[in-house]
Amino acid sequence: MQGEIFFQLFLATLLGAIIGFEREYKKRQAGLQTYSLVALGTCLFTLLAFEFFDSFAIKAGISFDPSRIVLAIAVGIGFIGGGVIFQKGDRIEGLTTAAGLWATAAIAIAVGGKFYFQAIFATFLVLLILVGFGELEKKVLKR
Repeated sequence: MQGEIFFQLFLATLLGAIIGFEREYKKRQAGLQTYSLVALGTCLFTLLAFEFFDSFAIKAGISFDPSRIVLAIAVGIGFIGGGVIFQKGDRIEGLTTAAGLWATAAIAIAVGGKFYFQAIFATFLVLLILVGFGELEKKVLKR
């Protein structure tokens, strides 16, 4: 069991780092360390939620809903995301960073819930959006 937990924490951190590396490469506000930490923390909170659920499920009169922890993660990531969004002249910056952190947290929740394939595939999709769609915007939409 401990081995799987270590694997989950490592995988979440690695997937966050992959996304963070792309952001770091583009010299964005949040990069490798931020995305890795968000993924690690989110996965750990998710694992703890399931562990608490298992611990309290067998005790009479105590109810524990792990979805509340997931909701708290979403609110916390929203708070972090809100901190990276700012207005610069007539432009709003940081929206993609905030959305990337939000998606990274969701990926880490998937890892914590043992949805490994879905988490890896979602990481691929995030990279497709950040790299592929970014190039598409440059070439097609910003002419």
